[in-house]
Amino acid sequence: MERTRPKVLVLAGHSAANATLLDALRANSDVVEAPSIDQAIEALRHDQFDAIFSDAGDFLPLERALVSQQTQLVLNTIGEGICIVDGDARCNWMNKKMQQWPAHVHERIRRTCQEAFLLFKQQVSPPTPDAPFLLNRSKKYALNVDDAQFLEMIASPVISPAGQVVQVVAVVWDATSTRRLQQKIDAIDKAGRELVRLEADAMARMNVGERLKLLEEKIIRFTRDLMHFDHFNIRLLDRKSKQLEWVIGVGLPSEAMEIELFAETEGNGISGYVAASGRSYICPDVERDPRYVQGLHQAKSSLTVPLRLHDKVIGIFNIESGQRAAFNEDDRQFAEIFARYVAIALNILDLMIVERVSTSHKVADDVCSEVAGPLNDIASDTASLMDDYIGNDDLRKKLQQIMENVGTIRRCLKQAAEGPNHTILGAGDVKGAEDPILGNARILVADDEANLRTTIHDILRKYHVTVTTATNGAEAIAKIETEEFDLVLSDIKMPDKTGYDVFAAARKKGGTLPVILMTGFGYDPNHSIVRASQEGLQAVLFKPFKVEQLLTEVRKALSAPVTK
Repeated sequence: MERTRPKVLVLAGHSAANATLLDALRANSDVVEAPSIDQAIEALRHDQFDAIFSDAGDFLPLERALVSQQTQLVLNTIGEGICIVDGDARCNWMNKKMQQWPAHVHERIRRTCQEAFLLFKQQVSPPTPDAPFLLNRSKKYALNVDDAQFLEMIASPVISPAGQVVQVVAVVWDATSTRRLQQKIDAIDKAGRELVRLEADAMARMNVGERLKLLEEKIIRFTRDLMHFDHFNIRLLDRKSKQLEWVIGVGLPSEAMEIELFAETEGNGISGYVAASGRSYICPDVERDPRYVQGLHQAKSSLTVPLRLHDKVIGIFNIESGQRAAFNEDDRQFAEIFARYVAIALNILDLMIVERVSTSHKVADDVCSEVAGPLNDIASDTASLMDDYIGNDDLRKKLQQIMENVGTIRRCLKQAAEGPNHTILGAGDVKGAEDPILGNARILVADDEANLRTTIHDILRKYHVTVTTATNGAEAIAKIETEEFDLVLSDIKMPDKTGYDVFAAARKKGGTLPVILMTGFGYDPNHSIVRASQEGLQAVLFKPFKVEQLLTEVRKALSAPVTK
């Protein structure tokens, strides 16, 4: 292989122009001659050389010129704006990045530099024999430009050998995107705290429909006001049928609600894919995506994230936009964290006791253990974001607040679950009496827990109720189909059937048979409460409940039966 000849730059001074020297260089290398220092620098800017020859007297000016040229190159290449401003707010120099910003931004920066100049001038200590001057630390500023652009600036004093502040050097960068990220983190932090706040006193006075309505209003408000999503829907997953059932929808047409979707990766839209795979999905252009099904009228793009409780997907959270490519990776990341809070909020009836009492400390521990998974996921996602934004103290502080909120939620759930060891509070004090509503009513009680089933039976019998019991869901459904009842009181979780199965059988019987569902800690893995509430469920009793609550809900159900 032929060896490449070296390339040599010759700065043609007096001795360098010696013909003998040039002939020797040309014999072994490719020579480029530069008659002047400026031309030599220009050659170096556009080409690479293996060696430079010059007179000794020319070398120092050339070196200084090269250093100056490299400094200019560096300052004009970096992404931050840099300027030098004096005490009269005159800009003596700025790099190319700074020059690109408009005049009103320059004005704001110069005035801020003048403010920093005066501050530094007051703080610089006079020179002493031991310390010619005290170099003060730089000062950081946050600049809000017309509420549309957010700049951050670090100003540093230029101090003369005599210890006088003569200029200010400012490094300025656009922090608009960072500020928006911070605002989203604030939104998630606030929404998360509000969505899972345990308002036990207020919730205790509400029936299940009112509780669900309150939760729905919170989700809608925070999704709109804090996350700035105006068109979205939430579907929950039925574990048995794999159907994604519409629960909440805002800004979407009624036709979208009627579309049946299942948790399948193919043939069930983006929502079905996300529910089946557990992976979020950004659709930048709905017209080009074969998975997209009808949602927002004239939709252009969408973002769909799973509602996840630890390792289980319980539904999907879908956001739509009338703009193409409206969602990016930041939106996805923050929507996933927000969706975890939404999932906990939707599952809040499963994870809290409104009366702040418990059947046992073991159940309390089980509840805290169940919610630990999704809370750990939020903490993990937040910790990952903190690693991504090392050096941004403000953003990391907001993320730390989310981490602290996770701990607060854990403690609140633990406290909410602790209480005395009773199945039905006040059962031993029931005397019984004649009751015009309860007397001679026919009530079916279905629960696989013998203790609770027997206790309810004994309480109602004291009011002359005709009580029939069932030990499981299949038995309850069989009795509903073959016998006549005025009310069904059923547990949600039984070995063979769900509370919704029992409710559906009661509705099928004639549509006027009222049903009250019972659940320990609001346990509702198949969303029986949400589904049955939309179809006329009378009430829900959260174990452990008081005798007064039981009697009140039974009287209300018998007085006002559901309609078809």
